[in-house]
Amino acid sequence: MLLQLSAAELGRLIEARAGSAYLPLTEQLIQEHSRIKGGDPSQGDIASWNNSLPVVVKALLDCGLGEVEVQIEVDLPHTNSAVDLVLCGQQPGTATDSYLAVELKQVRHATVDPLCPIAVDLGFGDGKNKLHPVRQVQRYCEYMLRYLPHLRQNEDQLMGVALLHNARDADVEALFGLSETNHGFLYTLDDLARFRRALTSRFTPASGKQAASALEQARKDPLLKVTDVARQRSVVGGGLTLLDEQYVAVDRITRHLEKTARFTGFDLGLFYDAKAAHNPAPDPGTKRVYILRGGPGSGKSAVALELQRALGIKGREAVLASGSHAYTETLREIMQSTARRGRTADKRRAAVKLYRYFNSFNQTPPNSIDVLICDEAHRMRRSSTYRWTPKELRDDDRPQATEVISAAKVPIFLLDDHQSIRPDEVGTAVYLKELAESMGCDVEVTDLEGTFRAGGSKRYQRWVQQLLGLDASDPVAWRPDGRMTLTVADSPEQMEEFIRARHFDKATARITAGFCWPWSNPDGNELVDDVRVRGWRRPWNVKPEHSVPDAPRSDLWSTDRRGIDQIGCVYTAQTFEYDWNGVIIGPDLLFRGGKFTVDRSASRDPAFRGPVDDAIVTRCVLNAYHVLLTRGVVGTVVYAVDPATHNELRRLIPGTIGMQNYRGAQPKLTAEGSQLPPAYRRRHG
Repeated sequence: MLLQLSAAELGRLIEARAGSAYLPLTEQLIQEHSRIKGGDPSQGDIASWNNSLPVVVKALLDCGLGEVEVQIEVDLPHTNSAVDLVLCGQQPGTATDSYLAVELKQVRHATVDPLCPIAVDLGFGDGKNKLHPVRQVQRYCEYMLRYLPHLRQNEDQLMGVALLHNARDADVEALFGLSETNHGFLYTLDDLARFRRALTSRFTPASGKQAASALEQARKDPLLKVTDVARQRSVVGGGLTLLDEQYVAVDRITRHLEKTARFTGFDLGLFYDAKAAHNPAPDPGTKRVYILRGGPGSGKSAVALELQRALGIKGREAVLASGSHAYTETLREIMQSTARRGRTADKRRAAVKLYRYFNSFNQTPPNSIDVLICDEAHRMRRSSTYRWTPKELRDDDRPQATEVISAAKVPIFLLDDHQSIRPDEVGTAVYLKELAESMGCDVEVTDLEGTFRAGGSKRYQRWVQQLLGLDASDPVAWRPDGRMTLTVADSPEQMEEFIRARHFDKATARITAGFCWPWSNPDGNELVDDVRVRGWRRPWNVKPEHSVPDAPRSDLWSTDRRGIDQIGCVYTAQTFEYDWNGVIIGPDLLFRGGKFTVDRSASRDPAFRGPVDDAIVTRCVLNAYHVLLTRGVVGTVVYAVDPATHNELRRLIPGTIGMQNYRGAQPKLTAEGSQLPPAYRRRHG
């Protein structure tokens, strides 16, 4: 949140001053933005503060509601999205806490995408459709209810509105076609009297400070992890609350299936024609391929699972494929765990059919799968040929992606261009788009720009890319933003003690390392302590082909609490997340001459054996550490084996680990030197 003041206090800040380009309120918000978020606000934000906020403040004052508290730019828990305004006060008649979420739009004209009624052109001139303002505020309210128990105490506590204060009804008429709810009403310049009536129906003239404080200090439920979403799909309301471009992307895909139901076999919504469904299907025309691209924590896997869930509710199965053994086997395990007594084998067969690997479609008849969702598509390989492929099926020249695209009527790819970690992994948005177009397909690429991991810190995501040289910028010092905790451990022993303490506090916590040590087979029923840093030693997670008593299988290492006793590698950590993330940077990544360089001789990854080009090894190693450094939801602790590299991390990262007392309890290691995010403060006092 950038600022909180009463409407009366804000009223004194919206009076223009001679010679100033901005209102005093706008100037204060610009300063707060730079202080809190570490950068200049966009011109769009500045214009909204200068032109839109006074409309709401004046409406409150006109209604005699000067004591209502106004929270500006209120962060949604665990994400980088924010509600423009949350008004806080007391409900008339009951004096209970009352809240109004307000999304402000300066648009004067708006048109609706004919293919998707919740995708609209708001006239920004960027050629990109945005989420319908009413649906945007509805989803924001649903998200707040999911993660803020305080708002769930009374279902009428929270209301949402979209205010288009510059637009006339006639110029945005198409927007009124979307159904309104208590969490999403639409008001325009022609509706300001109605908007004022909405304010008086929500608030009394009494002070809103207590309600604002209660919301600010309220406990926040932990972020739903990918596996949480998977487990809850069978529960009513157990899916993911999609936001902004996530919602637009999923809605466009499902509506495409509705529109083409006569040849895809999907009977969704009002577009299903039962009579046509029994007639021979006509030529569907050009196949459409969807590519959803996003960085770590942008919700790609959760979107994939939510899309599969939404189709399942309609009685249709969508196959979810991946190149990750850990991810696929975890999803199969979750589905199998829901089997009734005596039906485990049936459920297992269904899980194997529903969750598959990229290399399992080389004999699949064309268009025999209605929807094929390819998660972790950056792990798509050049071909499906591998060492166990029968001789008669080997085809090194046929791209694996062509098999996937051919197999499905509607192929969907979700990927991150910086997460391919093996030399033969070629899945990028550009590669898949060009390949699909060469097959005669239409391709639609959507960027998922939200951040749900790392406390919703876009700054942390960019900082990691700068650190590793994955963009054009040089490494920079980490500036705490109150969302993500980043610290440096003095030793692997200290890191382990800190991470285990978080584990014992019931948080999810893991340690991972670069692949710089051998990975031995178990010694009987014992794992070998392969990961060694001076006197400290610990075992890797169990190899995929082995099992060891009292240790989780490799594919369950990230989700089984016993995984705290082993060190994970990139192959078991990718796709998953945990609250606290410890990362040991091995000697394969060295900081020299102002940037990180890769020493391939220090890597023990068997994928780099043989004539693999140095540039490809560098890409894979940097991407592997990009994966490892972006698994944390609340905080990340790093340690580098190489002394010079570790000293550079100390220069770039102000956070350290220290010993603190808590309310007279036994002293324990805590993160220091950086602003702690709310999730950490809640858990530890």
